[in-house]
Amino acid sequence: MDQNQVEEITRLVFEAINQSEERDNGFLVPVGVSARHVHLTQEHVEALFGKGYQLTKKKDLMGGQFASNEQVTIVGLKLRAIENVRILGPVRSKTQVEISATDARTLGIKAPIRQSGDLKGSAPIAIVGPKGALYLQEGAIVAMRHIHMTPADAEAAGLKNGDIVSVKADNERGTIFNHVVIRVDPSFSLEMHIDTDEANAAGIKQGDTVRIIR
Repeated sequence: MDQNQVEEITRLVFEAINQSEERDNGFLVPVGVSARHVHLTQEHVEALFGKGYQLTKKKDLMGGQFASNEQVTIVGLKLRAIENVRILGPVRSKTQVEISATDARTLGIKAPIRQSGDLKGSAPIAIVGPKGALYLQEGAIVAMRHIHMTPADAEAAGLKNGDIVSVKADNERGTIFNHVVIRVDPSFSLEMHIDTDEANAAGIKQGDTVRIIR
């Protein structure tokens, strides 16, 4: 069974569950816990891995993205570093480093909470690969928690792209996440993305479910 089949089965299961729930009880969403990672331009791939180098695929992700086999070291102020940080492909128009707040403290930088791609005024960081290194004056962020949805998911939930919602985790921690942005695209699969800090604090693991609350 390939990744597309797994995602389609998962989507159908959650669609059926949500249809059986009352709207007032909230819309059910599976959780994906996002570890620190890097997005690179092709120019920066070559700066780190050598001229003409292409990222190689380790695992397919939603929206045509993939986890690559390649990893780098990220370096903050006072030469504080984190090794073995995964690169996600395909290449992008801007290089971006997504870390947790704990990672930012480890690196000695002040990474702002931002949506992906919103890099103006973000934290400086260096990236070291096997064939070179580069320094970014801006590019390190703590990703704003968000929910990926297909248009059908958004319609079922009564939401649209860019909406901000609150989400509740019904576990022993009973955590409510505010300021969760909705991102809608036909290539997405239904999933809320939080970072490792948020997951650990709320007692949530990959594949757990949360509810969008009114």
